[in-house]
Amino acid sequence: QVQLVESGGGLVQAGGSLRLSCAVSRRLFSINVMGWYRQAPGKQRELVAVITGGGSTNYADSVKGRFTISRDNAKNTVYLQLNSLKPEDTAVYYCNAKDVMGDYWGQGTQVTVSS
Repeated sequence: QVQLVESGGGLVQAGGSLRLSCAVSRRLFSINVMGWYRQAPGKQRELVAVITGGGSTNYADSVKGRFTISRDNAKNTVYLQLNSLKPEDTAVYYCNAKDVMGDYWGQGTQVTVSS
């Protein structure tokens, strides 16, 4: 079992930045893949970025070059740096963990970008 707690969301103007954090209840090295997803009102949840235990990353085309995912194994925390934010980035952002036992989700943190 893994508990995930997101923080760092908020209201920001277009062009601004935020850093989201995901505190993980278990040692990160024991988790295969960590990721961030988002869900805007009326839309399906979509992948934003993932990072493997080896540090490989993958991003949605819509956020490449603007968002950066990273992990700090010593702090059992995963981050998502959001730069050059756009109104279309407005969504609830969810942290996700995948291991051999299952798929785990946090409660989400709201990011709102005003134009």
